[in-house]
Amino acid sequence: MAEAALVLAKSILGSAVSKAASAASTEISLLMGVQNEMWFIKDELKTMQAFLQDPEVTQKKDKLVKVWAEQVRDLSYDIEDCLDEFMVHVGSHSLSKQLMKLKDRHRIAIQIRNLKLRIEEVSNRNRRYKLIKIESSNISDEMDSNMEDIRNKSASNIDEAELVGFAAPKRELIALMDVTAMDSPAKVICVVGMGGLGKTTLARKTYESKEDTLKSFPFRAWITVSQSFSKRAMLQDMINQFFGADALKELLKQLVGKVLEDGLASYLITQLQDKWYFIVFDDLWEIDHWTWISAIALPKSNNKGSRIIVTTRNVGLAGHCTSELLIYHLKVLQSDDAIKLLQRKTNITHEEMDKDENLSTIVTKVVKKCGYLPLAILTIGGVLATKKKAEWENFYQKLPSELESNPSLEAIRRVLTLSYNHLPSRLKPCFLYLSIFPEDYEIKRSHLVHRWIAEGFVRAKVGTTIDEVGKEYFDELISRSMIQSSELGMEGSVKTCRVHDIMRDIIVSISREENFVHLVQSNGNNVAEENFRHVAYHDSMCQKEAMDWRHIRSLTFFTEGSSGLGLDLTPSISSAKLRMLRVLDLVGQNFRITQDGINKIVLLCHLKYLNVGAWSEIYTLPSGIGNMQGLRILDMGYTCITTLPTNITKLGDLHVIRCNRIAYSYLVPNEPVHCLFDTLRLPFLLADSHSRARAIRDLHMGCSSGWSRTGGDGVRVPRGIGNLKELQILEYVDIRRTSSKAIKELGELTRLRKLAIGTNGASKKKCKILCESIEKLSSLRSLSVEVGEHQDRGLGWLISSPLLAT
Repeated sequence: MAEAALVLAKSILGSAVSKAASAASTEISLLMGVQNEMWFIKDELKTMQAFLQDPEVTQKKDKLVKVWAEQVRDLSYDIEDCLDEFMVHVGSHSLSKQLMKLKDRHRIAIQIRNLKLRIEEVSNRNRRYKLIKIESSNISDEMDSNMEDIRNKSASNIDEAELVGFAAPKRELIALMDVTAMDSPAKVICVVGMGGLGKTTLARKTYESKEDTLKSFPFRAWITVSQSFSKRAMLQDMINQFFGADALKELLKQLVGKVLEDGLASYLITQLQDKWYFIVFDDLWEIDHWTWISAIALPKSNNKGSRIIVTTRNVGLAGHCTSELLIYHLKVLQSDDAIKLLQRKTNITHEEMDKDENLSTIVTKVVKKCGYLPLAILTIGGVLATKKKAEWENFYQKLPSELESNPSLEAIRRVLTLSYNHLPSRLKPCFLYLSIFPEDYEIKRSHLVHRWIAEGFVRAKVGTTIDEVGKEYFDELISRSMIQSSELGMEGSVKTCRVHDIMRDIIVSISREENFVHLVQSNGNNVAEENFRHVAYHDSMCQKEAMDWRHIRSLTFFTEGSSGLGLDLTPSISSAKLRMLRVLDLVGQNFRITQDGINKIVLLCHLKYLNVGAWSEIYTLPSGIGNMQGLRILDMGYTCITTLPTNITKLGDLHVIRCNRIAYSYLVPNEPVHCLFDTLRLPFLLADSHSRARAIRDLHMGCSSGWSRTGGDGVRVPRGIGNLKELQILEYVDIRRTSSKAIKELGELTRLRKLAIGTNGASKKKCKILCESIEKLSSLRSLSVEVGEHQDRGLGWLISSPLLAT
């Protein structure tokens, strides 16, 4: 997959170029004698980036080009690592101290000069083998032709007898067209959904419908919009289908010596002014393409009731084509319809499934694996039809590898890979990164965006914070039907998402081929190639000796369920070879880090994202945490930590602090009733209104009267907490043990969106200071407060307002 290697190399190059320019402009690079090398590296990388942005280059399948792109990719990673080391060295000491560390200066200078030599060799290799020379200008045309064949075959090969689950969508789409409404402007209806869902099939069956209302259109055309989008070819195709080959031939004669595209467009606009027509634009990709098409196909003076269907994978693009009311969101098949479709494709009956429980089970598993996607079911069903039923289970188990290599699965592979290839370069690493997560895993948007930022995939824009840009990336992947929304928030925004099973198999394959993500699974082949950048463990043991850890940028541990205290990861994460780690994420309870491990974690000077899991036996954070200047996310889960160290206030880039104390507790008989009554009394206890409360979207109030606890909840925050100007989430603060000055400083955290506090046992004076601080938090949208039994400590303004979610 030369294309995948090229596009990923291009994405990674952008970050390396930015870091090279930043490093070259520092005073220390001049004093170390490497400034010229830095500028050379930056300029040469920009040249490589320009080569890789050539659309014809990205579509070449030459193996030499693929090898060269992989070398550029690995070189870019190594440059980033070296420059990150350089910038850490620059940022952690005064200039005089930097110059005194001759050993560090010498080591980094040698690395930079070696990188320059590698860049020269990679560039010369391109020139020697003329890798960028395009041998055929028709490469993209051939690819578009192949994809058009696949789309048309997947639609036309499904006859009415085989078609399952499309009868209702077809009726709904025809009703949406409302072709009986004559003497009205041309209406545009968009069919939206991910690749392989059956948009082309639905549009084709509607276009070819034998219903009188649809057959009566005198002018009809079906236009497949290729990604290369040739205006001339499209105009000629429309004229040919609308008015015939002879009309097109005569027009071309008349336009000899003139600007052909302008002449063809003018002819179409004129002819369509008073025509009643039906046209389908299948597989539209770009808004700019639609802007041009609509100027031709939608004459403003045409009030003949013409109808236009557009199929696209992009919800955002559909919104540019028509109103929300005329967008048809095609869904995956219902489970019963999916099974019926597979039955028809494999020629098995209900009776066979009823008699053979194993057969019924494997059929159910296959359609679920296909994600109820019609094209996937038909393609995989076609392969199963050639095999004995006893072989189906084995084929199912090997399906991910079959998707990579089986020619019979080319259709589904190409259709879904096309969606990935068409992503902007900024989104490609973000999407491949999703291969880290297990199958059917529900991914939190906040979790994903924070990790993207930590990895350097997201770049801030003028007037927009990097967090907002990360959310835009997420929303764009949703809009492009690359990921599926799972849970919506109070305001309608997507909180969690999933990756379609078949799409995940494909991106896992691409990630593995590109040495991007290595998955370690308890039931899989876990032999790692060299230079993987991201490693994820899925319910498997950590075996650090099996791979080269020097290049690892993220380590993720996923587990299901619980197994006591879990596997101690301290020996694994304490390795000096993990120095380049940016993300350490423990998801679940089967892995844990001990106090010794958290003490050594401060050696990971590039770490930006730290999540130690749900439960850990950690009692203190080391004072050296103040040296982890790049740390953005500190999620300690539930620990035994009682106090945040003073040095944490030096981490000016911290965006999230989560630190909840383990509360060993038991329920006291009959006390739940008291706790319930206290909770019901809160609206009356907190009866005074306050303007600040109106902006808070979520208010959570808890009562501790029903529980017996060992100590209070939350941690004591230190003085100086107000220095963390970037902080957006802070949980869980124990107000009783936090000083009044530190509580007052909470009001300086003006970017804080989410705050969790415990006031159990706190004095009325501290609660008053707390209220005054919260009043200043203009960005606060979620507030969680735990109060003691019958406690009213000046918290009267915290009343539910019409804008509060809960």
